[in-house]
Amino acid sequence: MMFLRALALTAAPLGLAATAALAPVPAVAQQNGLAEVQAHLRAINSMTANFSQTDARGRTLTGTLALKRPGKIRFEYRGVRMLVVADGTRLNFLDYDVGQQQSWPISDSPLSVLLNPNRDLSQYARVIRNDGNTLMVEARDPRRREFGRITLAFARNGSGPGGLTLTGWNALDAQNNLTQVRLTGQRYNVPVADSLFRFEPARGRGPRR
Repeated sequence: MMFLRALALTAAPLGLAATAALAPVPAVAQQNGLAEVQAHLRAINSMTANFSQTDARGRTLTGTLALKRPGKIRFEYRGVRMLVVADGTRLNFLDYDVGQQQSWPISDSPLSVLLNPNRDLSQYARVIRNDGNTLMVEARDPRRREFGRITLAFARNGSGPGGLTLTGWNALDAQNNLTQVRLTGQRYNVPVADSLFRFEPARGRGPRR
C-alpha cells in the first residue's frame, strides 16, 4: 500500500524483521504484555516525537510526529512536501509535489492500534517479545490481510505512561514491503493544537503550518 511505503521512518532498525526467529512467548507473558500495552495506550491523550523512516529500498526520511486522541495523527516530513495525517475519521496521504492524495478509513490502517486504544488488543495482536527491557507486539486483522501487519516496539521506562515508551514500529504490507520507524524525543500528554490535523488538498500546494 502507498500508505505503508509513505511511512518508511527509521534511522536504525528495530530488529523486528527477524521476529520469526523469536521463541514463542508463554501464555502468561502474552496476557501480561498485552495488558501493559493496553494500559500504556489508554494513558496517552497526546504525544509528540521526532521520527526517522526507512523504506524497503533503504531510503530514509525524517520529520515530526503529533498524536492526539481520538483518532488524530500527523507525520510531517522534512525536505519533501509530503504529509500523512489522520483527522479523527480518515487517514490521508498527501504528496504536494505531484498533486497526489489518497485516503483510507482509520480502521483500515495498521496505525489504528495507536489511534484507538479502546480496541481489545487480544482480538488482533500478540506479544512476540517480553523481557525486562523490551516489549514487542505484532498486530494484524486476520479478516483483512491485505492491510498488512505492524509490529510495535516498547522500552520499559518507569517514567513513561503505563511504564512503557513507544520506540518505533515496523510495518509490512501485503507485498512484503517493509517500512521501519524509529522515534526519539517522545513527549506524552502535552498540548497539541487541533489545527495540526487540518490540511490543504494536494494540488501542488504545501501543507498548512
